[in-house]
Amino acid sequence: MARLARVQFEGAIYHVTVRGNNRREIFGDDQDRRRFVERLQEGAEEFGVRVYAFCLMRNHVHLVVETPGGNLGAFMHKLQTAYTVYFNRRRRLSGHLMQGRYGAKLVEGDDYLLALARYVHLNPVFIGTMVRQPLEERARVLREYAWSSYRSYLGKREWGFVQTGPLLAMMDGRSQARKRLAFRRFVEAALAESDEEFMAVYNGSRLGIGGEEFLARIGAMYEEAVGRRGKREDVALRRVVHRLEPDLIMAVVCRHLEMAPGVERLRLRGGWVRAVGARMLGRFAGESQRDIAKRFGVGTGNAISAHLQRLAAALGANKTLQRRIRAVE
Repeated sequence: MARLARVQFEGAIYHVTVRGNNRREIFGDDQDRRRFVERLQEGAEEFGVRVYAFCLMRNHVHLVVETPGGNLGAFMHKLQTAYTVYFNRRRRLSGHLMQGRYGAKLVEGDDYLLALARYVHLNPVFIGTMVRQPLEERARVLREYAWSSYRSYLGKREWGFVQTGPLLAMMDGRSQARKRLAFRRFVEAALAESDEEFMAVYNGSRLGIGGEEFLARIGAMYEEAVGRRGKREDVALRRVVHRLEPDLIMAVVCRHLEMAPGVERLRLRGGWVRAVGARMLGRFAGESQRDIAKRFGVGTGNAISAHLQRLAAALGANKTLQRRIRAVE
């Protein structure tokens, strides 16, 4: 079967699947899983990708992402390459770890996006003997599964790079707690009765996940992409993020972190201006870590990556920092 052309455009939402070569395991233990998630977070920050959901399984990965910069290919290339290099070095191996080409289906958004997030999060309890376990046991395993974004939606674990807000905003409830409860009920309802309507849509087209009009539009874009490989589409189905001026972004960061503008170029110890600034420049200005490093005068993108990792590690316990980042956003 011929490969479909890649369609990339600003604001595109994808369901991405990554599988081990010849169905081999791509995660041997939790250290591997932690490293993959770290690389996922770094890539999301560098390329301005919005991660709505993820789930790591033994030999494959599900991602639900939006690309405001229309750059899925660059994001996935770096993610897969970085993790494969780590995996092979740790085991003194060589060669391909991932199956030749990652899967990427375009998603219409809204109700389809919500149903897809449910499907992705339910993966750990729809495998092997788990499908024959009592509902209570499957629900318990699902809520405790450490390597998906589901616990973030429940408020039990904070993956700082996962964008839970858009999906929770679709749920009923005035408070965040009620929205989280509504999301949990929505997801876990499918433990007892699968969503046959969504699965029919999911399996019905190689092109994407959505209604007939959406699939027709995507089909036209694929046909055009066949003759225009390598050129970015400028058609957005959901949202195009207009990039902001870097100086404006840093002015906002400095104001909310109570620092004087321009301080990001100083040699600061223990502060968060560079880390928060790097996070916002990647997300709202579309700058790479190399660009940000040059702007801050710190040499290489590795230094920016270290700042972002330190920020991510601190966010779980630092409520003040969380509030300031939300204020900047």
